Amino acid sequence: MRSLQDRLLDAHARDDRAALVALYAEAADGAGDLDAACFFLTHAYIFALEVGDPVSDALYQRLHAEGRV
Repeated sequence: MRSLQDRLLDAHARDDRAALVALYAEAADGAGDLDAACFFLTHAYIFALEVGDPVSDALYQRLHAEGRV
């Protein structure tokens, strides 16, 4: 199985924003600390907004719960 980093780099290279939403959310879920998790959540949220993914609401709520928006 390819590493998350490799999958992120590949999705960026392909400009696959829908994949980036899921991959950054996955990175947030596996982050070792809150700052890192929120960094990844912010990226997932921005890409979700760009592609109109309804998961943006849940990502916003996660960031809001941590006082990041």
